[in-house]
Formats: sequence, structure tokens, C-alpha cells
Amino acid sequence: MAWGVFEVAEYIVAFTDVMTPRVNAEIARVAPAGFRVCFAASGDEAARAAVCVDADFIFGGAAPITAAMIRAAPRLRLIQKWGIGVDKIDLQAAREAGVPVAITFGANAAPVAEHALALMLAVFRRLPYVDRNLRAGHWVRAEMREVCFQLAGRTVGLLGFGNVARMLAHRLRGFDVRILYTDVRRADLATETALHARRVPFDELIGEAEVLSVHLPLTAATRGLIGAAAMAAMKPDAVIINTSRGGIVDEQALCAALREGRLLGAGLDVFDTEPLAADHPLLALDNVVLSPHTAGSVFDNIAQQARHAFANMQAVLRGEALAAEDLVVAGRPAG
Repeated sequence: MAWGVFEVAEYIVAFTDVMTPRVNAEIARVAPAGFRVCFAASGDEAARAAVCVDADFIFGGAAPITAAMIRAAPRLRLIQKWGIGVDKIDLQAAREAGVPVAITFGANAAPVAEHALALMLAVFRRLPYVDRNLRAGHWVRAEMREVCFQLAGRTVGLLGFGNVARMLAHRLRGFDVRILYTDVRRADLATETALHARRVPFDELIGEAEVLSVHLPLTAATRGLIGAAAMAAMKPDAVIINTSRGGIVDEQALCAALREGRLLGAGLDVFDTEPLAADHPLLALDNVVLSPHTAGSVFDNIAQQARHAFANMQAVLRGEALAAEDLVVAGRPAG
């Protein structure tokens, strides 16, 4: 039977991440008529797998979508990622099952760009440190003057120049910074001109950037890309910002560079292993600002992102091609 015909009265969407009741309600509120969203009861794999068994669609974010989950869902028509990173989805298993995989391209770019900018400012002004000390009764105003710095006038290097990086460049224009970027593809001249951004080779980006902001997917080629060698080539007053994927930045090398004063600081929203271990050495460093993979987690973007995802599901049911920027795995043809 062709998928272009809505064969049943109700389609089940398995949401595999554990959210708060208010967030779940917002996602369910914008679900199209005939769609029922079933939310995983907990974050363990058995609970996530259970909610997928009868699903027509798997809708997931940070939690892994494994080969076992895909194979145990015979009605599965689409795996839809909340966001853009697909490193937690078993893409090979999806291909073998003939199930397409899609992302919500650009849907959370604005909040992630805002968060990257917030991390830059928080690192330069040591905001967590001063907040913690003030709450503890310590007035640290005098000591802050020699360790706090302006963002204005600095060179910001964007490693990757997709939607998030471009929105960040747009938001940085008011800070009078110099913007360099490295990407496999050069942006068109109009974009470079509007964003005052110049494409440079990787080595030049690393050597010139006073703020290095990472905006790459995690792949075999990018894992550990910002490691000891890259950090050694950076300026000693440079800052690393990562709102992309944790494995791109070597955390051991970063801790060593920060402890030894070879980098000024870092702002990290993502980590090689999540959640971050309670004894991770990053937690002992005052020149690091950390957040728990929340760059895209803003309430006022939930409806927009969910609508984008549901639109992809509806397109699959109608037998329509998904937008090229959303499609990661093509899956089986309709029919």
C-alpha cells in the first residue's frame, strides 16, 4: 500500500527523550490531528525501546536510537531527530531497515547561537565565579579587574559556517569583532559581506582566533580535531567555545592547557560523555563555564521545532520528498 494514503486513523509518534511534563504538553499540543505522541517513561534503553515497538515515527533528541530499537519497530516510517546532530542514531541500521532519517535543519540555530555568545561573555567576565563568591559572602571586585576582559575588538574564529555559526556572526556584529571562519564550502560573497566574515584555512583560524567557536558535526574526521596540537598553536589568551559536540574537543588536552595557563578559558555545553561525571577535572577549573547540553533548550522554540518535525512526518505519509537539508538517510521509496 502506498504511503501517500493515510491508512489508519491514528499514527503513533514515539518520543524517546525524557522531558518535563510542561515540555511534553507543548509538543503534544502542536501534534497534527491523527497523531498520538507517546513519551518514554524513563531514560533507560528498555523504556525507550518499549515506546518504539508500535511506533510509526521515532522522534528523538539526545538519547541514543539503537539498532535494536529500529529493528523492533515494524511499522516505523521515519526517524526524526530533534535538532541536527545524528551521531546518537544508528544510521546503518536505519539504512538496512529502509527507514529514512531526518533532522530539523535550522530549527534551533537561533537559541544555540545565543548560547554560544552567552558562553563567550560568561568566560571573559568570569560570571559563574563571581556569582558563586558573591552568594558565599565574598566581595571579589578588586581581584576581578585583572582577570576579566572585553569581547569587543577580538578575533572570533568560527569552525564550521552553517546556520548556527552564521546566526552567531550576525549577533556578534554589535561587538566590533573580527570574524574568520573555516568550512569545507565557501559562503557566497553576499553572505560574507553581510556578516563581515572571511574564510581562512584551518591553521590560520587556529592561530589567529582569540575566541574559537566550534560548529561542526561529530564524525570520524572531526573527533579530537581540537586536540593538544591545535591548542598549542592557539594564542595563550584564547578561549574555546563548544556548543556542537563534545568529542570534537579533546577534554584531557583542554584541561591541561587551562591548568597550565596556555589558554585563557573555555565555555562548554557539550561533552565527550554525557552526563558529565561528578569527578570530571573540568569541574575543578574556575576558568571554564559549563552547561548541560542546553544550548538549544528554550521553551519558546519548542512549538516551532516540533511543527517542523511533524511536517516531515506528514510529508512521508503523503509520499512527498523531504527537504534536502533535512534528509540524512533516504530510506525505502514510497509504495
